[in-house]
Amino acid sequence: MLIPLGYGDADAEYDRLMNGVSMWDVGGQRQVQIKRRDAARLAQNLSPRHLSGQVAGQGKYVPMCDHAGTLINDPVVNKLDDDLFWFSITDSDVKLWARCIVTERGPEVEITEPDVSPMAIQRPMAADVVASIFGNWVRNQKYFWFGDAEIGGIPVKIARSGFSKQGGFEINLMDGFSGVELWNIVHEAGTSFGVGPECPNPP
Repeated sequence: MLIPLGYGDADAEYDRLMNGVSMWDVGGQRQVQIKRRDAARLAQNLSPRHLSGQVAGQGKYVPMCDHAGTLINDPVVNKLDDDLFWFSITDSDVKLWARCIVTERGPEVEITEPDVSPMAIQRPMAADVVASIFGNWVRNQKYFWFGDAEIGGIPVKIARSGFSKQGGFEINLMDGFSGVELWNIVHEAGTSFGVGPECPNPP
């Protein structure tokens, strides 16, 4: 899948990121879903971070290493239920790696890539934009926690996280047919804040 590398004005993109608010199309960075009885066991096998205290609705940033301790990815692990986890990954094949560990250790799980597409709203005014769409409850979200919402009948999961240390939100689109509509809703809501597009992989 493709991810934008720039929108033609790197200085403006940087300024929005540092001082305003930016929209990121990161739909190419997928979720790896682990489901069924041993989902928690496999999630723990895939991460050196202790996950036993994680509760539904909470995400945790985790390193993911191979058997030699080499870092292969650094996803956010979102716990949706006791037997359902999403690994929100960057750019390596975590689904293939997870299947290798299943073959090696034999947990009873189902590994899939759900039809979920993330969009990030980042930097100082991100909360203002997201709250204007979904309500002020998003301002009180803890970092890396997520909750269900919808706008215009479009279902999403909103996480207090993102791709920049400046802070923001990820809106995970649960309807693979409404990406353009959701993008336009966020863009319209952010117009008065000077919102504009951004990319996570500048050349």
